[in-house]
Amino acid sequence: MITEEKRDKVFTRDFFRKVGKAIHDYHLIEDGDRILVGVSGGKDSLALLEVLAMRAKDPKQNYTVIAAHIAVEDVAYEVDGDYLRAFCERLGVEYVYRTIRVDTTVNPKKPACFVCSWHRRKMLFDIAKEYDCKKLALGHHRDDAVESLLMSMMFNGTICSMPARLEMFKNTFTLIRPLIYLSNDETLRYAEMRQFKKQKKYCPHEKATNRDAVSRLLDQMEMISPHARSNLFAAMQNIREDYLP
Repeated sequence: MITEEKRDKVFTRDFFRKVGKAIHDYHLIEDGDRILVGVSGGKDSLALLEVLAMRAKDPKQNYTVIAAHIAVEDVAYEVDGDYLRAFCERLGVEYVYRTIRVDTTVNPKKPACFVCSWHRRKMLFDIAKEYDCKKLALGHHRDDAVESLLMSMMFNGTICSMPARLEMFKNTFTLIRPLIYLSNDETLRYAEMRQFKKQKKYCPHEKATNRDAVSRLLDQMEMISPHARSNLFAAMQNIREDYLP
């Protein structure tokens, strides 16, 4: 009989394997890299930071991880800063904490989440430059990529998503997503197993976005086809141009 402990060990091994496969398939980490990890305090970014930090302790690996959290003063969400700092100390990772202010009402045509995300990303780029990091790692997973694909098609009439590796600023900087082969359910299970502390207060805008609506739509699609999310992700790498207009 397989025990719960055994199942957890198998799952954890598979979780790390999928991250390693993404790193290998997309050449996400190279010898001597200094990588800034954006840590929001949510399950995905904590899982990403922990896995990358633990892999970096392997003598065969040669890269450095730095964590950065951006607190937005005028958006009503809250994380436990002391917990994040202690989390990074336990992993032996340098922790950078910055605060910004974002007025989400300046451009009412832009969703609050888009504006906030843009400003936080800009600060992460600034920190990466300050700490001489040529790569920024974000905790987006497979389901985020699938949601982005549908959002682009439905609202913008384009086919694009979240690449695992994106060269930026004339190929002088790289954005990477090592969790790209993992589902939301997998990162949730990992966070629960590792007993990650949840945010003190969630963003008031997160359930009023197109992304949340598309996620619910995908739930309905999986009632018709249980593998809808994984098939949509696979479709992004299996484009048959001869059968397109």
